[in-house]
Amino acid sequence: MDNNNGDLLRNTLTAREYDILTRLSTGLTDQEIAADLFLSPNTVRWYNRQIYSKLGVSNRTQAVAYAKNMDLLEDAPSTARPAYRHRLPMPSTPFIGRGREIAEVTQLMQTSRLLTLTGVGGTGKTRLALQVAEEIAGEFTDGACFVDLAPLSDEALVANAIARALDVIENPVEPVLITLKRVLAARELLLLLDNFEHVIQAAPLVSELLTAAPAVKVMVTSREPLRLAGEQEYPVPPLTLAAGEIVSTKSLLDSEAGALFVQRAQMVRPHFDITEASAQAIAQVCSRMDGLPLAIELAAVRCKLLTPQVLLERLNVTQDGSALDILAEGSRDAPPRHRTLRHSIEWSYNLLDNDEKTLFARLAVFRGGRSLEAIEAVCGEGLSIDVFDGLASLVDKSLVQQKETPDGEPRFVLLETIQEYAQERLTASSEAPAVQRRHAEYFVQLAEHVEPELRLSGFDDWCQRFELELDNLRTVLGWALDNNEVSYAVRLAGALCLFWYGKRPQVEGHYWTKQLLERLDDVPLAYHPKFLICAGHMAFLNDFDGAHHLFEQALTVSRELGDQVHTAWALIFLAYAMHLEPEVAMPLAEEGLALFRMLNHQPGIAQGLNIIGEISRVNGDDERAKQVYEECLLVCQQTGEVRRICYMCYNLAYIAQHAGEHEQAIEWGYRGLHLACDRDDKHEMANALAVLAGSFGPIGQPQRAARMLGASEAAAERMGAFHHPSDRPEVERVIAVVRGQLDDAAFQEAWQAGCEMSLEQAVAYVLEEAHQRSK
Repeated sequence: MDNNNGDLLRNTLTAREYDILTRLSTGLTDQEIAADLFLSPNTVRWYNRQIYSKLGVSNRTQAVAYAKNMDLLEDAPSTARPAYRHRLPMPSTPFIGRGREIAEVTQLMQTSRLLTLTGVGGTGKTRLALQVAEEIAGEFTDGACFVDLAPLSDEALVANAIARALDVIENPVEPVLITLKRVLAARELLLLLDNFEHVIQAAPLVSELLTAAPAVKVMVTSREPLRLAGEQEYPVPPLTLAAGEIVSTKSLLDSEAGALFVQRAQMVRPHFDITEASAQAIAQVCSRMDGLPLAIELAAVRCKLLTPQVLLERLNVTQDGSALDILAEGSRDAPPRHRTLRHSIEWSYNLLDNDEKTLFARLAVFRGGRSLEAIEAVCGEGLSIDVFDGLASLVDKSLVQQKETPDGEPRFVLLETIQEYAQERLTASSEAPAVQRRHAEYFVQLAEHVEPELRLSGFDDWCQRFELELDNLRTVLGWALDNNEVSYAVRLAGALCLFWYGKRPQVEGHYWTKQLLERLDDVPLAYHPKFLICAGHMAFLNDFDGAHHLFEQALTVSRELGDQVHTAWALIFLAYAMHLEPEVAMPLAEEGLALFRMLNHQPGIAQGLNIIGEISRVNGDDERAKQVYEECLLVCQQTGEVRRICYMCYNLAYIAQHAGEHEQAIEWGYRGLHLACDRDDKHEMANALAVLAGSFGPIGQPQRAARMLGASEAAAERMGAFHHPSDRPEVERVIAVVRGQLDDAAFQEAWQAGCEMSLEQAVAYVLEEAHQRSK
């Protein structure tokens, strides 16, 4: 046994691949492994192929035998992820060199609030920025946050992207930039904005954020500077090359370019070694690549099949021959390093077989990432190869990067430069319209299939999936509007209603629905009711009259179509839009609920009961509110809609507080808080603090209550969150009660102490009190 080879393989296999390899060794089937690790069978099949490729075997029997022989199953790493306090992506490969650049950029960040790393695509700007951010994030109280702008095609969405990365909730009653400025004003943070060049018109936004937030610093990667006052530019140089005409193995490995080449070659060929002869060839390859990391990686992966000497010969032939004449018009006067990168990508592309070329081009239709299932559905048509085989080949050749979602599902991305080249190939092909249509059909059908789950137990899981696919969803909406395919966009928007509303990116939902309303006449009437209900939701929090009108339209069209389900939805939401007029609202809500009961539509029954409860509570009928909230709670326990169970806990706590039953209210509040913690719903955690404060004051703990209120309001402020219209009066009531129990100085001192807590500290503080009460 060769321990060195075993160590190399341990560094090559990912933690998830170890998990699956370990289970393969016990004899589990793919289906059993999928169930055990909560993965899809297709995902397990994909990982099997990666394992076989990395071990140099062709089936599971050989893989297990080889792994046992190399002691790979001993001390396998766990997939448990460390609790990183910074929101920075975890690179899948070790960082090579750049010691001088790291020191220089770190020093510049000490004296600059805006630093832009510039250079052509493929120079390693993002990796350098991430490495520096990882090293200096600890100097910032609120750490560092990474924002990938590559998937965006509209500079108007830059603020939304930053808000999403920071977990800031977009407030429909104010522009997202205003929310961001208010939230960031209270933070000490390093903000890393990646790939700014194609949304460069949004550059003034960065200045506005820096002005509003004096303790925030911004690091940007871009192919061009932002040209803002106070900007410090840092051109990222190529990797260092081996010096001298005669290159030894030592001098090759001492160079950054050579070390990167060898590392990447060993990742695809664990037994790859260098000799004096191959060192010379590798040095020349790296020189040909001008020291550009991406170009070097694309060349190195060819060592899976070629020696460095043969690789150099082929590069020489390609460079002097006609293959590179295919380069796009206008690129010949590009900077030399930019031409080198295009040559490298073109060279890698020309080595693909025809099916791989087709698959590569089709992948460009996605933005932000791709799942296995989506690639199969959108890109597989008419290929003579298995999509998995083609995708594995593209990953092996570094044209596609494989990432992993928090739940272990693989996700496939193209670096921005490669994405641009793939888009050129797709645009030049005759099949671009068909691929775009399949892409739209896939995501529309996915959203429509998932929509019912959003009102059951699947809300959190599917919203997480939609968050991952947000850039693809935007692409579909934009494509549909630009290509007179409005029906696709209307169907998609209607299906995304609860995602947009429940996860509170209503600002973006409003942005799309407003455009689609202008073109609704182009869409078959059957799709109108669901869409109009979605548009009404998006208008809810800043235009009640507009929401009222849209729900009325939805009701009229639903009745005209004989669509009972959407008639019921329109009735109850129209009632909620009129909740301050109970004599009008209540009959509408009752009619909608009765229709849902007739249809035995459990999620609709739950929503109808919830809305009747809100109308009753806001208008002082606590007895009726309690009755329907309790029934709603029972229905939700049957459907598994945990999100609404949490709402019912808070609503029932308010009702108990109105009756002076504070021990009961505290019990409901704790129950809601535990559910919010289980779901990692920070907005509802913050709400729980305010709910519980409403009873801690009256039972003789007003200082604790004031501290909880301060923590709740500060957490909401940091998130850009807001209270629902029917809940804001309750919070104001609680604040007034607690303030009345303390003098101004004591209240302000306790409130400020709460404001200085993080949300996690405040929740721990409250749960500790719960523990003490239970003794």
